[in-house]
Amino acid sequence: MIEIVLLLILIVYVLFIVQLIYGFNKVKTFEKTELKPKTSFSIIVPFRNEAKNLPKLLKSISNLNYPKELFEIILVDDFSSDTSEKICIQWRIANGLIESTLLENLRLSNSPKKDAISRAVPILKHQWMLTTDADCVVSRDWLLTLDNFIQNNNPEMVVGAVVYKTKNNWFHHFQQLDLMSLQGATIGSFGIGKPFMCNGANFAYTKKFFLELGGFGGINSTASGDDVLLLQKAVASKIDKVHYLKSVDFIVKTKPENDLFLLFMQRVRWASKTTSYKNIYAKSLAVVVLLMNISLVVGFGLWAIGKIEIWNLSSIFLVKYVVDYLLLYKSNHYLNKGKYLLPLASSLIYPVFSSIVGIYSLFGSFTWKQRRFSN
Repeated sequence: MIEIVLLLILIVYVLFIVQLIYGFNKVKTFEKTELKPKTSFSIIVPFRNEAKNLPKLLKSISNLNYPKELFEIILVDDFSSDTSEKICIQWRIANGLIESTLLENLRLSNSPKKDAISRAVPILKHQWMLTTDADCVVSRDWLLTLDNFIQNNNPEMVVGAVVYKTKNNWFHHFQQLDLMSLQGATIGSFGIGKPFMCNGANFAYTKKFFLELGGFGGINSTASGDDVLLLQKAVASKIDKVHYLKSVDFIVKTKPENDLFLLFMQRVRWASKTTSYKNIYAKSLAVVVLLMNISLVVGFGLWAIGKIEIWNLSSIFLVKYVVDYLLLYKSNHYLNKGKYLLPLASSLIYPVFSSIVGIYSLFGSFTWKQRRFSN
């Protein structure tokens, strides 16, 4: 009976992942052409205590291969207690040709980042909004590629990829594999016409569309979700205007965590959004993935007390490993230029980590940027 339940969960899980692999293949890589840049952008960067990271982000923005008169940057300080503000001021003085504004956040909801973005909206000088994070680095052709895509496809919302810039250690590789699985699911969901996920570190939409959706109205109760929950509102309103931009020039790099507790809190913050999902497909996938991981953990426990045969459990794990690997392989080929290690050790540990994160996110609180949030 136990094996039958595990097998049924596995079958449903495999069907979902195979569907995402199929969808991944359907999203075509975008190749930019020699179109003259014409789209104007407002880059919004909320930050809190990011003195170590801001210089790299700001330098990458200074190096953008895009006419400086066609973009601005709005930095929103969420009550930093370090030298972040000073770094921003110094950069603004040194880069006078780039239109820039430094604001202080205005807390109105349970979500500091949504408040920061909303704080910037009234003063935007350009119609297209781009959000990224202070611990990111953008590519030289980031805006050029997005402009080209907009001119060719006429979207109102564009989702892009985010990848970790890792050091050569297992902890970083573990996070990279986890993030690549999320990015693979994101691309795959667009390919099957059921987009539900994105990352606010590389997310663009028009101010007009944002206001038509009512901004973050109705999704302010969650501390996170300035990206995923807004995307799901957009999909419910105008799915044909929501696009994924698959291009190596539109990948944003960010930093992995170096501390297990911080990683756990980050993943709990990410997972806490799922309880606010309105998208049925997204909720179903989240439940199936959690059940699959929990079933492996429980299965291992049952094997330890002699209630299940190791060959049955190994077969279930192997099938899951193979379908996961296929999706990760495709994500890795696009995001990480094929640099890859067989993720066997990570795949053994991941079900335990994911199960704890998933269960804790349903009931526990989390800390982020020296603040505590409750679900």
